[in-house]
Amino acid sequence: MKRDRIIGAVLLVVALSAILGLALIAVFIFREGVPIILRVGARKFFLSTDWEPSLGHFGILSLMAGSLVVTVGAAVIGLVFSLGLAIVLTQFSPPGLAAAAKPLIELLAGIPSVVYGFVGVVTLVPLIRHFLGGPGLSVLAASIVLGVMILPTITSIAIDALQAVPRSYLEGSIALGATRWQTVTMVLLRAARSGLVAAVILGMGRAIGETMAVIMVAGNALAVPHSLLDPVRTLTSNIALEMGYASGDHRQALFATGVTLFVIITLLNTAALAASRRRAGRRRAK
Repeated sequence: MKRDRIIGAVLLVVALSAILGLALIAVFIFREGVPIILRVGARKFFLSTDWEPSLGHFGILSLMAGSLVVTVGAAVIGLVFSLGLAIVLTQFSPPGLAAAAKPLIELLAGIPSVVYGFVGVVTLVPLIRHFLGGPGLSVLAASIVLGVMILPTITSIAIDALQAVPRSYLEGSIALGATRWQTVTMVLLRAARSGLVAAVILGMGRAIGETMAVIMVAGNALAVPHSLLDPVRTLTSNIALEMGYASGDHRQALFATGVTLFVIITLLNTAALAASRRRAGRRRAK
């Protein structure tokens, strides 16, 4: 019993240390970033596109727009391929193939982001420039690269969500005369909707926080994009590109950008957690 209590206390300390570390990071970021937002004004900071730190202008609207379009584009691309993979592996593949393919897909998450960015610069950007026009470094290139990067996250969660649907739902649908594809589209996807929503939200959280690959393929232009072929700069890219030489208000403005990212990712994770809990609640009710 004494040994169990000691082990429990050690595990509790480890868990609390992780929470404490996250809390300290949050306090530090907010302490450094919030004062500049209050001094400049939330309206000018969030609703202005004028980012010129040397002149005292700190508007991040173009950066927020860039992050939004790239993240949404990545989520759309990632969802299409991830959902297709999840459906094929859970419904139309032999169990052995599905068991072997899932770990291979998850291995994609272990590839460094700089590798994705390098492949994007070498192959994807020239293709976009040649066939679609523009500089090649664009919203489209960043969305495709991020869509591939979040593929393992969305696919893994989508597979778990689809496998969690009771077998009786599928058998009942087929017994009523529905085809296999009708069962998938009209029963399986609807029953797993909460889990699929959580998968997409978590994928978006991963995409919006990515830095290196986006820097390499997005073009890093300080302007609101009006086309998928326009270059763009995201919130994370701006921090990485300018933190090395920033000082004073400029440095605080970059921390304020970090505060914005922190809030956005927290909201996305909260929404994903709520969707997962709603799915778990429905499962218990059934």
